[in-house]
Amino acid sequence: MEKKKVTVPLVCHGHSRPVVDLFYSPITPDGFFLISASKDSSPMLRNGETGDWIGTFEGHKGAIWSSCLDTKALRAASASADFSAKLWDALTGDELHSFEHKHIVRACAFSDDTHFLLTGGIEKILRIFDLNRLDEEPRQVDNSPGSIRTVAWLHSDQMILSSCTDTNGVRLWDLRSGKIVQTLETKSPVTSAEVSQDGRYITTADGSTVKFWDANHFGLVKSYDMPCNVESASLEPKHGNKFIAGGEDMWVHVFDFHTGEELGCNKGHHGPVHCVRFSPGG
Repeated sequence: MEKKKVTVPLVCHGHSRPVVDLFYSPITPDGFFLISASKDSSPMLRNGETGDWIGTFEGHKGAIWSSCLDTKALRAASASADFSAKLWDALTGDELHSFEHKHIVRACAFSDDTHFLLTGGIEKILRIFDLNRLDEEPRQVDNSPGSIRTVAWLHSDQMILSSCTDTNGVRLWDLRSGKIVQTLETKSPVTSAEVSQDGRYITTADGSTVKFWDANHFGLVKSYDMPCNVESASLEPKHGNKFIAGGEDMWVHVFDFHTGEELGCNKGHHGPVHCVRFSPGG
């Protein structure tokens, strides 16, 4: 009888408190990389394929809620409860700049062209920092209906999407006008929002539901009820035929994108799963 294959996960030790955000870089000439945000105040950079530790960015004095890498994985950014977002040299670990805010920063994202850093947080303000003019005041886009939890760039950096901690839905902002042009309606606050690698879909998690939206026309494509409240969901980037979701039950579930059928369940966590991500190769 053929033995069933068992997937053995890589276990990457190092953080001393919960990991709340994960971000994979695109594939670069040197491979791809993974940066993790944790409440222990120290983002960590790893080899995305092997999980090997590369370095720790030290300098924050509060929990890290979000971290990311630019498209070439040369710079990193982090958003913190210490009222700052920091820009880092991903090769040396040196702090390049600290962008001061007036309250907790929950989210950050590099633009695709790597020229700008987007942040959002408790202040209900989106800030866009010009990374070629670090000392200039950022552009501010306000009127968010609630504290900002997630941010992402869309449509070649011409639009921004954001979700709120305490308000349902995802807002789509047109940067030319600085105004909300559409809201993707959900029944609960959105805890995770991701733009697919090919730019076709927006994946959201709210309550116990994972939804997929057309990223060009913004219509709802698919909606699936999950076995528990989910914190995060991610669409497989290479073929787009499956997705993963994790949340309160401490498991990472794998589903068929087209049917919603559960394909697998990966156990092993000892608390809620705050973030799930596919690597760039799927």
